[in-house]
Amino acid sequence: MPSPLPRLSLSAALAALALHAMIGAPAAADTGREQAHPAGRAVIGVRLLEIPANRVDDPRSHSFIVDHVNPGTTFTRRFEVYSTSPKPQHVRLYAAAAGIKGSRFTFAPAQTPNELSSWVTLNHSTADLPARGRAPVKATIAVPAWATEAERYAVIWAEVASPGPGPKGNIALVNRVGIRTYLDVGPGGEPPSDFEIGEIVPQRTEDGQPKIVATVANTGKRAIDLDGQLSLSEGPSSLSAGPFQTNRDTTLAPGDRGDITVLLGRDLPDGPWTFHLTLHSGRISHTATGTLTFPTKPGTWGLPAALSSPLTLTLALAVGVALVAAVILLLGFRRFRARRRSPATGPLHGDLT
Repeated sequence: MPSPLPRLSLSAALAALALHAMIGAPAAADTGREQAHPAGRAVIGVRLLEIPANRVDDPRSHSFIVDHVNPGTTFTRRFEVYSTSPKPQHVRLYAAAAGIKGSRFTFAPAQTPNELSSWVTLNHSTADLPARGRAPVKATIAVPAWATEAERYAVIWAEVASPGPGPKGNIALVNRVGIRTYLDVGPGGEPPSDFEIGEIVPQRTEDGQPKIVATVANTGKRAIDLDGQLSLSEGPSSLSAGPFQTNRDTTLAPGDRGDITVLLGRDLPDGPWTFHLTLHSGRISHTATGTLTFPTKPGTWGLPAALSSPLTLTLALAVGVALVAAVILLLGFRRFRARRRSPATGPLHGDLT
């Protein structure tokens, strides 16, 4: 059952999770992440008001609808549409198609439908918000009993059209912001999610800024949204730097492989550096460590980082423990055999004739 979020702490707990759309800016689709907006610009936003009780510890479920259900299941999610505009706003509400392509979560234009969006029903198709107002909305997702086993993607949108200049007031800008929906359908429990961090290559951009590019493979059965941080230590003159935030727009479908990038400070020396790169998606987190050196020339690639292998270290420790145990057993066996071979030294009892 969904777990309501406390109303008293709603603004504090979810402020960083709100997805914003600017009114008066060029028409754009929501990226699924928090967007900065210039001071004084009006904002339309949406945020979830409840999440499943079994996903409270999943950060993705605080921003997106992420779930696994059996065919024939119907469930609901409550969310809120809000405005920071000093004027009333008319907001259209609808679900539309989405997908994953090129390591990005992609949005279909306008109200393009797909299978998942056709299963979504909203209790309101519009919301008339007063100045700096808000309105609750309930989404019902009804999965047909005939639905095949697969993960599907859609977005629930809130859309605002702003009139253009001139006496006719023609619509000049359409802005929308939405809540991503990742719905896996199939019998039994939820498929596992996991990923692996592969090669990490230091680079310098054309203008000389250092960065790293890490290849990541989705080894699980569900889509992942990658986020994370890079820290540097043991650099020249014992310098440390970071943490530096990774890019936040990488989404990988099951079986996909993509790149995570991290831009670093322009004044960083080449190295060598010891690095710690931690990536996470929802509950899943992995860390890669090792050493790297940035190239000197702008627009060039350095040698791939030398990665520390946790598996190698674990294996070495296991071998060490096994060797110690073998030595102890060997010494004990030798002592046992030595005792059996030594003559008796205690008193003799019996009749001498």
